[in-house]
Amino acid sequence: MIFSIHLTNLLKAFSLALELSDGGLSRHHWRTAMIADRIGGHLGLAQGPRQTLLYAALLHDIGAAARWDEKNSLYSHKPVADLYQHAEEGHNLLVGTPLFKALAKPIRHHHDRWDGSSPSGLAGKDIPLAGRIINLADTFEVLIDDGRYILDQRESILAAIGQQSGRQFDPTLVKAVGEIASQESFWFDLATPQYFDHFFRSLQSHGQIRLNIEGLLGAAEIFATIVDRTSRFTATHSRTVAAVSAFLARAKGYSDTEAKIMRVAGLLHDLGKLTVPNDILEKPGKLTPREFAIVKQHAYYTHRILTQVDGFELIAEWAAYHHETLDGTGYPFRIPPAHLRLGSRIVAVADVYAALREHRPYRPSLPAGEVEKIMLGMAAANHLDLDIVKTLLEAGDAALEADPAGLTAFA
Repeated sequence: MIFSIHLTNLLKAFSLALELSDGGLSRHHWRTAMIADRIGGHLGLAQGPRQTLLYAALLHDIGAAARWDEKNSLYSHKPVADLYQHAEEGHNLLVGTPLFKALAKPIRHHHDRWDGSSPSGLAGKDIPLAGRIINLADTFEVLIDDGRYILDQRESILAAIGQQSGRQFDPTLVKAVGEIASQESFWFDLATPQYFDHFFRSLQSHGQIRLNIEGLLGAAEIFATIVDRTSRFTATHSRTVAAVSAFLARAKGYSDTEAKIMRVAGLLHDLGKLTVPNDILEKPGKLTPREFAIVKQHAYYTHRILTQVDGFELIAEWAAYHHETLDGTGYPFRIPPAHLRLGSRIVAVADVYAALREHRPYRPSLPAGEVEKIMLGMAAANHLDLDIVKTLLEAGDAALEADPAGLTAFA
């Protein structure tokens, strides 16, 4: 089985995940990337640097994704306690990865000030050009008020940017964005949601990097790390689900490549959990109906984000249907049992197993006997696939140890 996807499509989806909140999705990273790419084109950047700029812009706030309150403050006019912390954390997430290490440096410096007053101490052209461009594009995007007619904002936005020329921003870039902004079409593009599709199609001119399954696993690992950082109780949850899912896939006759794809689904199954505020995830008591409704939306957003990626239809299904049940009463899609495929049933079983064996704010980790009792009860109630449950319970923690990249999280 040959597996290949476009990196741009993957980053388009992952950048959307960075903007999840309890109010749904925004488009900050997409629009920042559009502005940054337009500046890069105006400056005549070569294909390679322009591609790096685009990808870094799409992920520039990756270091804030796990902290819901900080993430929301970045996209508003509220002050951020430590503006540079998330940039440093974004750098640390990416610098050790072969696929994304080129993005780490511009992300680390995307809030550095031209005048050298930032903690890094870098000033002027010592700040990476991509970082300087993203700094300007990021600020420009945050200044846009979607509730007002876009051309009515042109003068005030350009004035605010101009006031920081030579202080926060590179004067050459301020001049460039002023020239770009003389075109009304630039503003209309920013204000038209439908333009995003055209923008991403136009990126074919930058060249398309294709990922094989190993590259995809590396990217999924990064986002699993982010998701699991949303709560101290889920430090290894996504990797545990991934390892158990891959083991069960092999046990049910999937090929090695299909088992790796199943691992990707496990790593990304809770991607939509970035829409759940940290205080709900960490609540020690019973959730209110509204809080539980917010938790339930995470599977919906996992699906909607992953279906942004061409060729991800099966991964999206396996990952996002992990709270669907065999009696059709699961959430959020209430999939009929006949349409709930084996891959989704596997991830559902792996998710329950991992959750029961982990410490949670409302209870300690459960012993193996209690886990078995609960899972068999869920299977008897037609919520989990009994055959898959039995396969896992027979293997126990060997389901983790048998998988080459599995975790012995409960040793």
